[in-house]
Amino acid sequence: MLESVMRPWGRYDVLVDEPMYKAKKITVRPGQQLSLQSHEHRDEYWVIVQGVGDMTLGSDEYNLSTYVVRRGSTVNIVKNRLHRIANTGDEPLVFIETQLGDYTGEDDIVRYRDDYGRA
Repeated sequence: MLESVMRPWGRYDVLVDEPMYKAKKITVRPGQQLSLQSHEHRDEYWVIVQGVGDMTLGSDEYNLSTYVVRRGSTVNIVKNRLHRIANTGDEPLVFIETQLGDYTGEDDIVRYRDDYGRA
């Protein structure tokens, strides 16, 4: 593991960090959710490996769809697509995120809604 970072919703562990791709293990605590966000420089591919949650995807804040994800579910998030995941279960929700793009820095996050007051 290259880096482990605590967040208000849980934590992420960086597994691989290369110039054009990054892989993370992301753990969301029960009852918590990530911000509704998008990325300008990368696509993301998620594989749910533990738990259950609600995945929200959309083209903008007014056109969002939510569906249930669980172990074995995969999610393809293209650049500029709004997305959020919420842990609706009683155990941690864990997924592996692979980022592909010309930039994978943490500042490539545009937040639209956030439970924790982050911009």
